[in-house]
Amino acid sequence: MSGTNAAYAMPGMRQNGYRNQEISKNKCSFFQMPLHYPRFKKSDYETMPEWKLDCLLKEYGLPIVGDVNHKRRFAMGAFLWPSELDN
Repeated sequence: MSGTNAAYAMPGMRQNGYRNQEISKNKCSFFQMPLHYPRFKKSDYETMPEWKLDCLLKEYGLPIVGDVNHKRRFAMGAFLWPSELDN
C-alpha cells in the first residue's frame, strides 16, 4: 500500500493533489482565490459601474445574475462587514 487511502482519492487527481495534465489542459473548471480581499467602501459599491461589479463577482467565482442594483447589494453583502453596511 502506498500510504494513501484509495477510498478518498478523487478521480483524475495524483497523490500530490494536482490534476493530471491530460484531464485539466482542456478544461477551465477550477477556482483560484484572488490574492487580495476587495477593499471597497459602501459608497464605492453604490457608484460602481455594472461591468466592474461583473468583473469583481466573476473574479471571486460568485454569481453574476440580476440587475445592477441586485449585483450591488450582493457584492456589499459578500464583501462588507456588517458594521460597514450601516455607514
